[in-house]
Amino acid sequence: MMVIVMEPQAPMEQVSDVLRRLEDSGVVPHMSRESGRVSIGVTAVLPAPEQEVLRAMHGVAEISGVRQPFKLASREFRPDDSIVNVGGVEIGGERFVLIAGPCAVEGEQQVFDAARAAAASGARILRGGAFKPRSSPYAFQGMGLPGLRLLKAAGESVGLPIVTEVLHPEMVGPIAEYSDMLQIGARNMQNFALLEAAGRSDRPVLLKRGMMASIEELLMSAEYVLAAGNSQVVLCERGIRTFESYTRNTLDIAAVAALKQLTHLPVIVDPSHATGRRELIRPMSL
Repeated sequence: MMVIVMEPQAPMEQVSDVLRRLEDSGVVPHMSRESGRVSIGVTAVLPAPEQEVLRAMHGVAEISGVRQPFKLASREFRPDDSIVNVGGVEIGGERFVLIAGPCAVEGEQQVFDAARAAAASGARILRGGAFKPRSSPYAFQGMGLPGLRLLKAAGESVGLPIVTEVLHPEMVGPIAEYSDMLQIGARNMQNFALLEAAGRSDRPVLLKRGMMASIEELLMSAEYVLAAGNSQVVLCERGIRTFESYTRNTLDIAAVAALKQLTHLPVIVDPSHATGRRELIRPMSL
């Protein structure tokens, strides 16, 4: 992985010359702009002679490697923030985005009532679980595809795109037919076959941090999706397991700030699963 940094005032003609040179070399350039300065990332390490040709081109300030192990997710590779489009709703921009809905789809009346309540409260995306990963094999596992169809219909009734969880690689395609966004839950954060399958999909991916995963492990999981070809990834901090037992999990606010420094990917927070207590959701959201 390499990053070509252009001079602050390099004209677009010089940038285009560099892009053309990279394409002629058989690599795909990824251009980003921050504070008027253009950076061009490439996913390959070019031979030394080709690097020297690039360094000598007009407008090129420097060429450096990406030091972080999460190459494509790193701000070194792309300095400016990524914007992820979910059915017309942008995550990562200036506007606040609220995602709301039932944890599990349990029936038509329930999910339509929840959709209306979510939309009336300002939600921009409707969430709901049709396939549920449960700690107990005897617990309700979700309604499956019939539940997903209900969620889709409920979203359409209030004009909201939907996001739902996918548990297995072979279900990515069928779920993507209905869902505007694929959620990979905390328990599946390191299910690498699932991450790669989601990376081959054309649907945005909401990747939740595992309850015992480090920040770097979360970013390396995102790297699997990005490396498979899907650049539309949103990270979610949903609480980690600590010695504290008053709340279900401990919301790691520090991780949110750290992620914003380390990666260009959008970061959202799930205060519901992080606390497990209804009365704490509003305070933890502010």
